[in-house]
Amino acid sequence: MNILLCSVPFRPSIGGIETVSALLAERFGRLGHRVVVVTKTASSEPDGDAFRVARNPSARELFELVRWADAVFHNNIGLRFAWPLLLLRRPWIVAHHTWIPRRGLAGCVKRWALRAATNIAVSRAIASDLPVRSTIVPNPYADDVFVRMDDVARRAELVFVGRLVSDKGVAVLVEALGLLAGQHVRPRLTVIGEGPEAPALQRRVDVLGLGECVTFVGRRSGRRLAATLNAHEVLVVPSTWEEPFGVVALEAMACGAVPLVTRSGGLPEAVGVHGRVVAKADAAALAEGIEALLGDPQELRRLRAGTRSHLARHSRERVALDYLRIIDDACRAHAAPRATRAV
Repeated sequence: MNILLCSVPFRPSIGGIETVSALLAERFGRLGHRVVVVTKTASSEPDGDAFRVARNPSARELFELVRWADAVFHNNIGLRFAWPLLLLRRPWIVAHHTWIPRRGLAGCVKRWALRAATNIAVSRAIASDLPVRSTIVPNPYADDVFVRMDDVARRAELVFVGRLVSDKGVAVLVEALGLLAGQHVRPRLTVIGEGPEAPALQRRVDVLGLGECVTFVGRRSGRRLAATLNAHEVLVVPSTWEEPFGVVALEAMACGAVPLVTRSGGLPEAVGVHGRVVAKADAAALAEGIEALLGDPQELRRLRAGTRSHLARHSRERVALDYLRIIDDACRAHAAPRATRAV
């Protein structure tokens, strides 16, 4: 099958959509399909992938790619890549990784256009927000990278991974550490990531006297990130907005770090019964969750146990096969009317 995978952001950009798009493209190819990725993300480096990447294609090139495809798969809907479907009849499958605005022209057009697509949602939270029926397929993670490393000692306590922007809630986490310090509890936190909030966060850390407890290490990825997660007891995901899912929680669980997340969108679904969930935007609740986990080694061991079956549902192979089943069903349904007319 020829699959055109449309992903507005793609590597070398870093993010959840980019990660999932690359994982699916690689798996689709390994399972015998021909894949071309279309993206708006530019790159000056050779791609070096087993699949072709078309970056910022011209209108003509995009049209020809849609003509080539047996199925057009949007990993998050992108109208700028959808217009050829007005002229070429192809099965259109859309996987939803985030919320579509209910207001504004672009959001309204997207929500209306979804009636023509086969829709996939990465969480029950996302599915409940869509105006159309969807099938839930949770996100995959790089299960060959994020694994337990026996040669890495788990000596550190807390770790955060993500962009340093207000929605990710790192400011709430810093305030929670300030509350704990007032009770003479001073766990160490490693902050992994970059973003515009970094200077303000570092200033707040200094004001609260947490300089010896909080370390900003910048961006990490791949096996280096996996090794860092293996060295920590607890991953904290203090998001203050409604997270659509939370792949970072899966990556941490696979490395043996117990996730402490906020009650935000699809985060509780990503964690399942193998982490702790607290109220979002609540420094006191977050502080209480941190203290409860770090003060109970037996609970940490219990939460780490049994994660294999939970993580298996999110393996690249399992998720790719689920996507391919839906894509294949969409292709069959697309062909059925023509077969009926031919008879």
